[in-house]
Amino acid sequence: MHVPDGFINAPVSAAAGLVAAGAVAAGLRGARRELGEERTAPLAGLVAAFVFAVQMLNFPVAGGTSGHLLGGALAAILVGPWTGMLCIAVVLLMQGVLFADGGLTALGVNVTIMGGVTVLVAYGLFRPLVKVLPRTRRSVTAATFAAAFVSVPASAAAFTLVHAVGGTTDVPVGKVLAAMLGVHLLIGLGEAVITTATVGAVLAVRPDLVYGARGLSAPLKLRVGGELVDAAPAPRPAPASAGTRGVWAAGLAVSVLLAGFVSFYASASPDGLERVAADHGIDREVREHATADSPLADYGVKDVRDARLSGGLAGTIGVGATLALGTGVFWVTRRRRTPTAAAAARPRETV
Repeated sequence: MHVPDGFINAPVSAAAGLVAAGAVAAGLRGARRELGEERTAPLAGLVAAFVFAVQMLNFPVAGGTSGHLLGGALAAILVGPWTGMLCIAVVLLMQGVLFADGGLTALGVNVTIMGGVTVLVAYGLFRPLVKVLPRTRRSVTAATFAAAFVSVPASAAAFTLVHAVGGTTDVPVGKVLAAMLGVHLLIGLGEAVITTATVGAVLAVRPDLVYGARGLSAPLKLRVGGELVDAAPAPRPAPASAGTRGVWAAGLAVSVLLAGFVSFYASASPDGLERVAADHGIDREVREHATADSPLADYGVKDVRDARLSGGLAGTIGVGATLALGTGVFWVTRRRRTPTAAAAARPRETV
């Protein structure tokens, strides 16, 4: 779904850049409320790195086409919608600058669609679902599946709208929409499976680290003298830094494994947008990426001839760079919280 340079004209790309900049500014303010505890900044940075790694794993869908995780639903549910949007923006920035993936002039388009639309749609569906479903972890995973699935065709529809307004080629909107929705409904199933499996794994070991599961459990009741009363809350352990470090280390190890090794076996078929663009002539005006000569362009290390080693090194570097940038952004954002935001970020009950 990475839109390259040349698909969208300059005025609409500039307008999308302004929308993306406004969304990021709002995200920085909103993330201050979500990044409540000291541990959350490195965990949010890890989510960005994990999304980067999983986006390297294109999986096959119908007709010689592949798909990959967009990640908006996953990031929003794990660390909150504002922080999640910033995670995707960090990933897209690193991909565009270091790996020539997604146009630089189209960065605003990509942040708006892959960061803004996916998060807005996914969390906008996820939150009402968890409120009406039974207050269980199974309900959280069911809501996660639905939210992740819907977010992908929503982003495809958003691209169609942007192309209808500012596309550099004259292709009927109906054709683009039908083609984009057709393939991205299939990709959405892959997105839903990956997102649900990841959220479910975190819920199983540390449900307190899943932002979307906060505040869902009913308070513990005890029967005293025939009446139900609130039980005294269990004393909170001193900072759960040790347990959090374990989750962080495990997440980082998985991210490096996926990007540095498993990515070699990813599908080489064009992704959904690339296939639709080629089939319908949307890519006639595509331009070479401004960083096409980057040492890491196309997810390989320049002058390293062994394809497995080249891709593995590039993926590992990408995970490290995304982790560093994301953690830095979220650390600074958290440090700049206002007293009101700090009060609003007090820990809540978890599933």
